[in-house]
Amino acid sequence: SLNPWDVMLCVSGTAIACENALVVAIICYSPALRSPMFVLVGSLATADLLAGLGLILNFVFQYVIRSETVSLLTVGFLVASFAASVSSLLAITVDRYLSLYNALTYYSERTVLCIHTMLAGAWGVSLCLGLLPVLGWNCLHDRAACSVVRPLTKSNVTLLSASFFLIFLIMLHLYIEICKIVCRHAHQIALQQHFLTASHYVATKKGVSTLAIILGTFGASWLPFAIYCVVGDPDYPSVYTYATLLPATYNSMINPIIYAYRNQEIQRSMWVLFCGCFQAKVSFRSRSPSDV
Repeated sequence: SLNPWDVMLCVSGTAIACENALVVAIICYSPALRSPMFVLVGSLATADLLAGLGLILNFVFQYVIRSETVSLLTVGFLVASFAASVSSLLAITVDRYLSLYNALTYYSERTVLCIHTMLAGAWGVSLCLGLLPVLGWNCLHDRAACSVVRPLTKSNVTLLSASFFLIFLIMLHLYIEICKIVCRHAHQIALQQHFLTASHYVATKKGVSTLAIILGTFGASWLPFAIYCVVGDPDYPSVYTYATLLPATYNSMINPIIYAYRNQEIQRSMWVLFCGCFQAKVSFRSRSPSDV
């Protein structure tokens, strides 16, 4: 019989795959979207696309092809995809911080090299984490070592959770620094103009609120699952695992809305892609990574 939780995960994976496939298609279709910021957004969308496909494949193989080898491959694929998604979010946060902290030298070859190095490292580490269960770090032959996410071992999920907590703390620190820079810029503008205009106040408040929403969404999606992986026991009902894992998948569903569809350059490319024309009377402004 079908497990309703598995069905919901499959539906979530389908929505994730469709949303992010559109983002990947738009970035690949538009030659103008080749700046480091869009490379990072494309990396995030690709990782989330693979995660959505992994959820669909996991459902198919779980109910159609029952095999321990296929199960390991699917779980490893999901681990690598979600790890790449979280790592890409960290890379985007670093990019936003650099665009504000080193605004004068941001648009240089050094920045491009830094972005590509970050992405290569993120995808390399994610691939290694995904290969660990396939290469033997699993509990297929030792049920006592299983975690709340079978066939991953307790030590494996502890490593993944610790990595997530570290990334979350780094993102929290960077976003706090970004807020300080934004507020300092607003204060400098106020000193130059002798007062802080309403538009500057609204823009600063909106920027800080957006950062809080981004970090809050990320934390609310992944923290419950990461905490449960550490404190949970494999003897607990599986509904606890599903109830914390499902919200984690929603982060990959929300990412395109936050990082892609709100961007005016991507909106313009969507007009061109779907309408085949572009209304010249609609003005668009190219946004930098610091535009939050």
